[in-house]
Amino acid sequence: MKALCWHGKKDIRYDTVADPTIEHPRDAVIKVSSCAICGSDLHLFDGFMPTMESGDVMGHEFMGEVVEVGAENRKLKVGDRVVVPFTIACGECEQCRRGLFSVCERSNRNKEKADKVFGHATAGLFGYSHLTGGYPGGQAEYVRVPYADVTPVKVPDGLTDEQVLFLGDIFPTGWQAAMQCDIQPTDTVAIWGAGPVGQFAIRSAILLGAKQVVVIDRVPERLAMATLAGAITINFQDESVVERLNELTQGKGPEKCIDAVGMESHASSSLDAIYDRAKQAVMLETDRPHVLREMIYVCRPAGTLSIPGVYGGLIDKIPFGAAMNKGLTFRMGQTHVNRWTDDLLRRIVEGQIDPSFVITHSVPLEKGPDMYKTFRDKEDGCIKVVLKP
Repeated sequence: MKALCWHGKKDIRYDTVADPTIEHPRDAVIKVSSCAICGSDLHLFDGFMPTMESGDVMGHEFMGEVVEVGAENRKLKVGDRVVVPFTIACGECEQCRRGLFSVCERSNRNKEKADKVFGHATAGLFGYSHLTGGYPGGQAEYVRVPYADVTPVKVPDGLTDEQVLFLGDIFPTGWQAAMQCDIQPTDTVAIWGAGPVGQFAIRSAILLGAKQVVVIDRVPERLAMATLAGAITINFQDESVVERLNELTQGKGPEKCIDAVGMESHASSSLDAIYDRAKQAVMLETDRPHVLREMIYVCRPAGTLSIPGVYGGLIDKIPFGAAMNKGLTFRMGQTHVNRWTDDLLRRIVEGQIDPSFVITHSVPLEKGPDMYKTFRDKEDGCIKVVLKP
């Protein structure tokens, strides 16, 4: 079969690889009908995530048709149309029973390696390094899905791929980011990053009743999309984020702050951004935490910082004294996708939201290597790429 494979920093290739097979009775094999490039895939593309190996199949946002089912899988049958969450969950361990699917205790088949790096392993993830299990990803013609009797979301008749594809990651990720904020009707929610996850966080915060939602970015197309949703926008290249947020909140600061950027944050010309890039260049720091610093500084005392943006390693110069003295609450983590999918699918069916709004580019899978560059560099108005095998 054909797949997009990682061969090093900025080197994604359209390769021929072995077809997946059933390896466990609970497995299923999916023929992919649609997949997508995620912002966190760019962390692999840019070489910031460790333990990638040449030939690894990329991608963790995908859906398609079941073509083979293991003998013990009672949930799926051949012909079912499903969206597959990026988090691989067994459904039986203590964490899964608590709904904490992204920290499943069984699905990471490289648990010992992850334990050494993180203290405790997280769940297995599709197409996202050998620290998370080394599972082949979904930017491919076919995918083997472990524990396929637990996580796949069956798609109702009448819904297009484009309406439901993002149930596997960015829609529940933006939703969880907003849910972690415990939004009240009097809250201002500030969201750093108007990429795909940020766009869903905007709409989630509005659906959950925030008084006002403010979005920080610098890409005109992203800011325009945020405005259409009803958000107030700040272009950080044109004005001070801190001053504008204080103006919008009568000097109090936003009660809830969401980091939808993660390890590759940008800043126009701030000293801390220059410092981060210098340390990153000489391998003294893995991540650029400008957004985290800014959120801690501007958040209202006793407020909440929600962090769906992915971080991979070590960060520096975090004003933790300010965070402690201001009484800030941090909530973060990979998304517990299946905790949210029933509710979000219902909202799609009822017409509360059509997730396809975020798609700007839809191309054949073979165009994927070029689209990684287009997506990364935000060229051609690119916000979200869907790939068709």
